[in-house]
Amino acid sequence: MKCPRCQQDNPPQAKFCLTCGGPFKLGPEFGAPTASYTDLQRALSEALEERTATREILRAISSSPTNVEPVFDTILQAAVRLCRAAFGAIYRYDGELVEFAGSHNLPDDLVAQFRRQFPARPHRGLLAMRAIMDGAVIHVGDLDQDPEFRNQQFTHAAGIRSMVAVPLRREDLTIGAIAVGGAEVGRFADTLVDLLKTFADQAVIAIQNVRLFKELEACNQDLTEALEQQTATAEILRVISNSPTDLQPVLDAMAERAARLCAAYDAVILQLDGEVLRRVAHHGPIAAPPALALPATPDTVGGRTVLDRRPIHVADLQVETKEFPVGSAAARQLGFRTVLGVPLLREGAAIGVIYIRRTEVQPFTEVQIALL
Repeated sequence: MKCPRCQQDNPPQAKFCLTCGGPFKLGPEFGAPTASYTDLQRALSEALEERTATREILRAISSSPTNVEPVFDTILQAAVRLCRAAFGAIYRYDGELVEFAGSHNLPDDLVAQFRRQFPARPHRGLLAMRAIMDGAVIHVGDLDQDPEFRNQQFTHAAGIRSMVAVPLRREDLTIGAIAVGGAEVGRFADTLVDLLKTFADQAVIAIQNVRLFKELEACNQDLTEALEQQTATAEILRVISNSPTDLQPVLDAMAERAARLCAAYDAVILQLDGEVLRRVAHHGPIAAPPALALPATPDTVGGRTVLDRRPIHVADLQVETKEFPVGSAAARQLGFRTVLGVPLLREGAAIGVIYIRRTEVQPFTEVQIALL
């Protein structure tokens, strides 16, 4: 008998074609395809769609190693499409608060309205929250009949009647949830729920990938900064050894390294001489104080640093007219804003100050303060 698909001859009682593998059943005149053949075609088509979606998600993960949002968008699009849902949403949980991390196929005004509910502590009024709290799949065929659900106003506006939520699990921790909703009353098929679990696993992989990549970046940044600091220290020590009788090259080198390693626009070193501060080094494009000697008074950052013998950090010196009247006027005149001053101490006594400046309001970090 001939296969209805490839027209090749097969043994009389064969159930599957020996050439193409397709199922068939002998009809009155020719082999007639049965419903199982259509089911096989559908299954193959669905498997191909799932493989395509997986490739798209993996591509999004690889191309967005520091940002999980594009990956979430790709996952939600695939989840809504393959689960034959009306909408999809994803949430993140830090152990205390739930964040709304993204959605697909919802109007912008509804998304903005829904986003106002977050961040929030987990509660049982939302299915995704319930999935996070229970660490289990929550499946409701009719949201209007669920006694714990408390967001009917939103689901009615979005045209959602049924929903399934799957937790995002990393080892023994729940770190979020993914949910899809249907426009009709009725539960999602078990195969679709299993598929949504797969998307949840992929979302966890994306979160982990971003976290590990950022940790690696931070580690590399720390190593780079440590190497730069060690190099700067070695360079200054080299200058000291090469200039045992000349202080100026050492001070100039220190001002240059301080400005560069602290990402400042300039650095100034002042030496205390009696009751005045004398400028002994300057590096950078900001104009140096016009006077070579300034009174060591508390109305300037340099004077306050020496008198208090502690670091003084001002985010915007231009607006500090009461706290630093003289320094604020100089900041407006010369065009700088953020200032950090650190005293030069010898046996507890201040003998000068080194300070760095920026032309924009950008406070220095704790690492930069410690380095200065």
